[in-house]
Amino acid sequence: MPDMAGVVVRGARMPGSGRPLDVRLADGVVAAVGAEVGVERGDEVVDARGLTVLPGLVDAHVHWSQWAQVRRRVDVGAATSPQEAAATMAAAPGAGLVVGHGFRAGLWSAAPHQDLLERAAPGRPIALVSDDLHAVWLSPAALARFGLDHPTGHLREQEAFAVQTRLSAEPDPAELDGWVAAASVEAAARGLTGIRDFEYDDTPAVWARRAARGPLALRVEAAVWEPWLDETLERGHATGDAVAGLVRVGPFKILADGSLNTRTAACHHPYPDPADGHGALNIDPGDLRELMDHVARHGLHPAVHAIGDRANAVVLDAFEHVGGPGRVEHAQLVAAGDVTRFARPGLVASVQPAHLLDDRDVAERHWPDVTARAFPYADLVAAGARLELGSDAPVAPPDPWTAIAAAVARSGDERPPWHPEQALDVATALRASCGGRLELRAGDPADLVLLGDDPLHADPATLRAMPVLATLVGGRFTHRTDP
Repeated sequence: MPDMAGVVVRGARMPGSGRPLDVRLADGVVAAVGAEVGVERGDEVVDARGLTVLPGLVDAHVHWSQWAQVRRRVDVGAATSPQEAAATMAAAPGAGLVVGHGFRAGLWSAAPHQDLLERAAPGRPIALVSDDLHAVWLSPAALARFGLDHPTGHLREQEAFAVQTRLSAEPDPAELDGWVAAASVEAAARGLTGIRDFEYDDTPAVWARRAARGPLALRVEAAVWEPWLDETLERGHATGDAVAGLVRVGPFKILADGSLNTRTAACHHPYPDPADGHGALNIDPGDLRELMDHVARHGLHPAVHAIGDRANAVVLDAFEHVGGPGRVEHAQLVAAGDVTRFARPGLVASVQPAHLLDDRDVAERHWPDVTARAFPYADLVAAGARLELGSDAPVAPPDPWTAIAAAVARSGDERPPWHPEQALDVATALRASCGGRLELRAGDPADLVLLGDDPLHADPATLRAMPVLATLVGGRFTHRTDP
């Protein structure tokens, strides 16, 4: 096929528009958009038959290796007590280390403990990763397997992350890469064309390895973590730099606090259980500023995890000190006086609307009297903040339509919307998933999706089930069904 051969999409419609148009993709970009674009020799012509065309959807926050593995772990997400979770793990088939995922202790009346796992399955090595990824629960045999001595086996924050890194290293890299490739194809079928991967690893190097194995189904921004910072700087990598194929260097990830379900999110108010206090900062505010300033000087944009309102205030203070572009990841609870501070140029509020569906009951219990400031999407938009939507997979599945519907409806079940005053309109939620706008323009990357319904005229149920007929990345089909 000649180098200039491309794809011409005939008769598609932009969201909210009844006017059909053509889109030509060539050399990895949108070459032309108009009422009747020309066809070059070798172009493939696709009759869209009035389907809605949208720029490619991006999941702004994932942990992709863990998402690829989680479907091969025991699901304990439905457990309503640690005893029930332990019984589920004890019944799991297989020998050797058994890994579970999804326990949510925020509403349990008792805490996880290694003794519960031992009573349920004597001598069996069991590891459970919490739904929010901020805790790991180990049996005595699993603690011994990892050379750990812990009084309860319920590890949180840095101790938990260290164990998760070791769990992720259990599969052979080639096997894991196969799982990642399969997960990427599944994501493309929901319209995803890109992810920002915050896996706790030398993520740019890992994705370079994967790109060397063959074409990727997604564009990837691979984040950098502090243990691999020196290596990243030695390579001369800065945020936005090309790594290999569709892979670029992402931001530099910092954890300012913990999570709601693990009760480690740093808040101005105390948690109901005195043992949880106010949560905790994972980094001293002065050290945070110094680290952000250091990486920013080397061209790495800080992406700082902040869930509690105290953590968000500390992170915003640091951005005012450091300046420059960056991201606040999660921004789940924000003090009223801090909302407008998100409007600073270059700052992105990276949010995960599916979490509000999962966390509304936990928030009502552990963030009493302040839930009106939880997941404050409408307030952030009104203040001029730039929002980007994601999933935090595997905390939630990487389905952009679930995130969009959650941001719009503020409910995922039969219950009325939770704080509907913070809901987004569909167009705003879409733009926050599509790089800021809904129209394709010449010169854009050739990433687009063809949809069976116009999302601007869809109710939440239709949004959640949005039919995706085709997905293209760089002008190459990564998902395709007959229109």
